[in-house]
Amino acid sequence: MAATVTTDGPKPVLDKPLMRYGRRTLERLAPGAEPTQYRILGISPLTPHIGAEVSGVDLSRPLDEATTGELRQALLEWKVIFFRGQTGLEPQHHLDLAAVWGPPEVNPFFPKSETVGVSRLAKDAMAVGNENIWHSDHSFMAAPALGSVLRSVEVPAAGGDTMWADMGAAYDNLSDEMKARVEGLAAVHDWVPSWGSTMTEEQIAHFRESLPPVEHPVVVRHPRSGRKLLYVNEPFTTRIVGLSDAESRELLDELVLQARVPEFQVRFYWEQDSVAIWDNIATQHYAISDYYPRRRVMERIAVAGVPLS
Repeated sequence: MAATVTTDGPKPVLDKPLMRYGRRTLERLAPGAEPTQYRILGISPLTPHIGAEVSGVDLSRPLDEATTGELRQALLEWKVIFFRGQTGLEPQHHLDLAAVWGPPEVNPFFPKSETVGVSRLAKDAMAVGNENIWHSDHSFMAAPALGSVLRSVEVPAAGGDTMWADMGAAYDNLSDEMKARVEGLAAVHDWVPSWGSTMTEEQIAHFRESLPPVEHPVVVRHPRSGRKLLYVNEPFTTRIVGLSDAESRELLDELVLQARVPEFQVRFYWEQDSVAIWDNIATQHYAISDYYPRRRVMERIAVAGVPLS
């Protein structure tokens, strides 16, 4: 007797319109924006719409107004920019570079270095990398970080790459039906399910005083370009406001998958003395944890943000 196959019950998460082939909409610039003609910086794109290596600047030297202007514009256009061979970069140079975009913002859960505002992320056989999930830094804050500046201190011979996803492309490629569905919705962002998973109840209560759950629009407009961006991520976005638990989970399951589409991504291979600067509102990132038990040491500064709308 032939087996009976039933189709009742929920479909698996990956059985979604996300999983399709063919052309995707990949626009580098916000609607109406014109590409910049760079006079100081050399721009070498890593993909047509996200990620570029930048040459022609020594980040350990004072940056004049013209150079900082081009750096700001390059980040706005490419969402993440990379620099290689930045020898002699000290913590104060790192802080000065981040200051091109704004003051530093401390992550309360990161280990601190000797320099205030700089987080030292050291991974080895005793400390496994756990940033290997698509996320946006500090989305659990009322004013999430605008960006981050990460430099390599010590890297393994192979492995330890980082990937970024263009969340403008993620929004652009939603169906018209989905765009209409998420328009005007807000989502709750909370650090407890991720950072709190290794804390005691007393530790959670301590941090909860200054870091309550916050709400952000599901679709935000970039503070500078005005471009629409999908703003939900796996570790920090916990539910959609105004929907039932089941509806919220179903919608979030589909939306967070958008960061995983390869056409939306760029991947960077770290070398000694490399620097990456990313727009934390326009992108999500994923630190690939494939180098254990080898050692990888990075230092990061986050740039203070603004409330999103």
